[in-house]
Amino acid sequence: NIEKTLLHLIDLFSFFHNYLGELIVIRQCELKSNMRIKYQRVIEGIAQRGESKLLNDIYTDLYITESGKTGDETEMKIVEASKNQETSETPIKCNDMFKRLTEQDKPIRTILTQGIAGIGKSFSVQKFILEWAKGSRNQDIKFIFPLPFRELNLKEGKHSLMEILNQFFPQTKGLRFREKYKVMFVFDGLDECRLPLKFKTNESCFDVTHQASLDVLLTNLIKGNLLPSALIWITTRPAAAAKIPAEFIDCVTELRGFNDEQKIEYFRKRISNENLANNIIDHIRGSRVLYVMCHIPVFCWISSTVLERLMEVKKSDNPKTLTQMYIYFLIFQTMQQNYKYDDHDEHALDIPWDKKGFLALGKLAFEHLKKNNFLFYSHDLSSCDIDINDMSVYSGVCTQETGMFLGTTYSFMHLSIQEFIAALYAYVSADNDKKNVFLDQNEAQRNENEAMIGLLKTAINKAMESENGHLDLFLRFLLGLSLESNQHFIRGLLTQEKGSSHSQQEIVDYIKAKFEEDSSPDRTVNLFHCLNELNDRSLVNEMQNQIKEGKLSMTELSRTQWSALLYVLLTSDEDLDIFDLRKFVRSEECLRRLLRLGSPGFIKGFCKFSFRLNECNLTEGSCMDLVKILSSVSSKMIELDMSSNTLQDSGVKQLSEGLKSPNCKLEILR
Repeated sequence: NIEKTLLHLIDLFSFFHNYLGELIVIRQCELKSNMRIKYQRVIEGIAQRGESKLLNDIYTDLYITESGKTGDETEMKIVEASKNQETSETPIKCNDMFKRLTEQDKPIRTILTQGIAGIGKSFSVQKFILEWAKGSRNQDIKFIFPLPFRELNLKEGKHSLMEILNQFFPQTKGLRFREKYKVMFVFDGLDECRLPLKFKTNESCFDVTHQASLDVLLTNLIKGNLLPSALIWITTRPAAAAKIPAEFIDCVTELRGFNDEQKIEYFRKRISNENLANNIIDHIRGSRVLYVMCHIPVFCWISSTVLERLMEVKKSDNPKTLTQMYIYFLIFQTMQQNYKYDDHDEHALDIPWDKKGFLALGKLAFEHLKKNNFLFYSHDLSSCDIDINDMSVYSGVCTQETGMFLGTTYSFMHLSIQEFIAALYAYVSADNDKKNVFLDQNEAQRNENEAMIGLLKTAINKAMESENGHLDLFLRFLLGLSLESNQHFIRGLLTQEKGSSHSQQEIVDYIKAKFEEDSSPDRTVNLFHCLNELNDRSLVNEMQNQIKEGKLSMTELSRTQWSALLYVLLTSDEDLDIFDLRKFVRSEECLRRLLRLGSPGFIKGFCKFSFRLNECNLTEGSCMDLVKILSSVSSKMIELDMSSNTLQDSGVKQLSEGLKSPNCKLEILR
């Protein structure tokens, strides 16, 4: 009887084992089918009813590399650094990220991928999941569970991990995940997370059926207490990366967007007319500002949307600045929203502006930009007098997404679009109502000139005071809109026949005076971009002439000239195999300013080559700065000439420490 019972139990165990295996296969097929339907198509801008595009038809591989640490750089600073991303670093293919090993030769469990707004993080997630769902890649993973943070934010009460999965993915009901079944969680948008993520103080949880707050579940899942064999992929903007302690991340990758070849590939793939695509590419290449911004995939889409339409009607005055590009983009989205497009550019008043609706949307953009917030809920819209039912009217510039827990969330299609609309709102408010939107004021200024000058100066001051640069691009747009040549396009939003006639030179002089203040290098670099929007390149041209004529090394530089030198080097299109300090200023101060105040992009651009610092009056004080570069993950410096300087024994010892770093690539030291 015992033997029969045992055999019966074995048969039952085998039956349930086979049943569970078959159930896993069935539920996996159901999940994959849903994922294919959800992720295979995308909508760009205002689409006609039922109109969308296949992801594979427009997707262009992005430049992904391993990053040594999470970053705290401003996003526009990262964009500027993109011109130097053609390094010897080996790009990582998105589908292969989890197939590599850690430095300790252990499998990678948790990856944090960081990238600026619009760089393609969500598209990369969508592509990864689609390839899995189609059965073409990563088939060793049984289940992939995408859980965007914006949908998890306000989930209240206590739940178990399995209950959460069952709510999001009904296909998981009745399943029990074992070690041999590899599963993957994708948390997209850490920067949108409003949970506290208390890794240090949250209780430990090891049971997937144990009920706890969502914050407790997430921290334990990321730590590895829950489902330790599960793969975790988290995406974020750089500023939010530090929300997760480094000890719980196996690998940090950086999504750098398009390199030069990928920019070209994008335009050729998106625009079927070969001649038109070539003309657009030539135009983008002809403007350094536009070409650098095309590092961001969303900006490539904005540029192609604008230039394709302008060149089809053979317009000659194609946009050359960011402000002009975004003005045209908003015009086209407004006109397409009204189901018409014609060559109305010569008659800007004919553009079907909804002034009341636009000002409400602009107020939303501006008020939340001040708070560095880019995700909105229904109460945010109501506070700006926006009817939720009217949000579809703004589908050309805004998106709305209905989540499982939060209802509907809203955002602008890209942060730069929010920044532009906020700037346009600020400009129109000053011009029409003579009000400075930065000030809490009940009374208007006495005249439009006073109001506009006050707004522009206040905006400059606010941007300079910002630690994270969240008003940098807003300021560039605002100053660009103040040009009379650009006001022609927005006359339909202005109450006066002619825009404000403030003194442009007064604002230019005000900006130039700011260079003499002790400000962040990032903010001063942005001021040069602002001058570019105002068509003033006098400081840059003067510095370029001094460098060209070899007069720089004999000049005592002012703060303004130091800022100009940094900007010229940072934005130079010249590829320097050798950086020779003697061409600039032979001093320790010059080296320190360039290394310490220059952006990481500047350093990355030169560190992979040769540094010639001989006969530059350097002391041991400069050695520590060079050690930091030699030992950095991004360092590619292969030659360093420090001869004929007074380094002392202490300086040589410091350099020796840098040589010991495993990241040091130096081959020649003099």
